[in-house]
Amino acid sequence: MVDINDIKKLPLASHQEHLKSEALIHPLNKLEHEKVSFGHKLAESTVKAVGSWKFIFIQTILIVVWSCINIIAWAEHWDPYPFILLNLFLTIQAAYTAPIIMMGQNRQAARDRLEAHNDFLLNIKAEKEIQMLSAEVQKQQQLLEEILKKVSITQDTSGT
Repeated sequence: MVDINDIKKLPLASHQEHLKSEALIHPLNKLEHEKVSFGHKLAESTVKAVGSWKFIFIQTILIVVWSCINIIAWAEHWDPYPFILLNLFLTIQAAYTAPIIMMGQNRQAARDRLEAHNDFLLNIKAEKEIQMLSAEVQKQQQLLEEILKKVSITQDTSGT
């Protein structure tokens, strides 16, 4: 299968040769399922979870409950104000979440590059087809003009 690193190595001139192959456009979903590691799947699911309103609401509720329990003292003050333990947990969460989100973004960027390359190849193919159709229309126009000339010559000779 084609990898994004293989595509980067292709010089621009080789795109013409690439057009001759039958499999012009790469099946991105198939490539994605073949190349995805457990780490990439974990990163994507983390990005999906952390980047949602559900996560924000749950996080907010947990922080409010933590703060209320420690302020009102329904239980023993295990984390008195200014909530140093809560800050530690949130810092650890941010320290692990940020790189995982960046891994997910890097993977999406690689997929975007592959999609852009496919779009480029599709545009080249469309341009070649347009040129071919234009040449065909010009040939038909020339044939039509020749036919019209023959018809007009035939009418001139038969009419006089």
